[in-house]
Amino acid sequence: NFVELLFHRNTSVLNYTEILHVLGPLLFDTTLILQHNFVEVLKWYQKAADQGHAGSQCNLGQMYYGGKGVQQNYAEALKWYQKSVDQGDAMAQNNLGVMYAKGEGVQQSYTKALKWYLEAADQGLAIAQYKLRVMCEEEEGVQQNYTEAVKWYREAADQGDATTQYNLGEMYKKGEGVQQNYTEAVKWYRKAAYQGDARAQYNLGEMYKKGEGVQQKYTKAVKWYRKAAYQGLARAQYNLGVMYEEGKGVQQNYTEAVKWYRKAAGQGDVEAQSKLEGIYRKN
Repeated sequence: NFVELLFHRNTSVLNYTEILHVLGPLLFDTTLILQHNFVEVLKWYQKAADQGHAGSQCNLGQMYYGGKGVQQNYAEALKWYQKSVDQGDAMAQNNLGVMYAKGEGVQQSYTKALKWYLEAADQGLAIAQYKLRVMCEEEEGVQQNYTEAVKWYREAADQGDATTQYNLGEMYKKGEGVQQNYTEAVKWYRKAAYQGDARAQYNLGEMYKKGEGVQQKYTKAVKWYRKAAYQGLARAQYNLGVMYEEGKGVQQNYTEAVKWYRKAAGQGDVEAQSKLEGIYRKN
């Protein structure tokens, strides 16, 4: 058995529990060879978890939570998450938050979910930061708190998450949780736009069109509308049509305007449909 061979080789120079912990993911990553042998994965996580390895305790909890290689058992998942949490494991803290938020194996408690998301978020875990800001915005067990949401948006945005960067731009644009600041909104829209976020590209086009947070520049508005339009965003398609119809930032071209109005109208954009009706009446 190659696993047993690997396990018994060079154990004198390697940390015993680290070897056990590594074996789990190794087996998991070679599923084509081992044919999804979750039972074997569980075996090695169990060995490392019993030795007190925090990461393996968390992973073992995840296997009990998802019923991988073992019958699904929330009580066992909770037990191993808690052991891992006692050693400060961020993912285990996040997973405990999930269980409390959903009431799985425990009495549902948004307050406790918030507590564990906060613990994990403070360690920089992006998924916990995301869950935390969702709770803050959707009032799940906590008073709606945009200021708290902004804090965690910024944490995840600084880690390069495009969706979060877009959302942070939205909060600066609307003045939710922060003082309204178009320049900051543009900054975060741009970061997300360069990563291909269509909503950020569209909003960046809007800012250039209106001169909010940047010098008004129709050519740049067209540039960003076009990027979002090619990704299928109806509002961007409509506004690109407007720019072609009015000759702003681009040479006036009614054929192109109608082309983009049709694309937006086909997605149910009311203004684009109205534009097309007006054009058809004239003709």
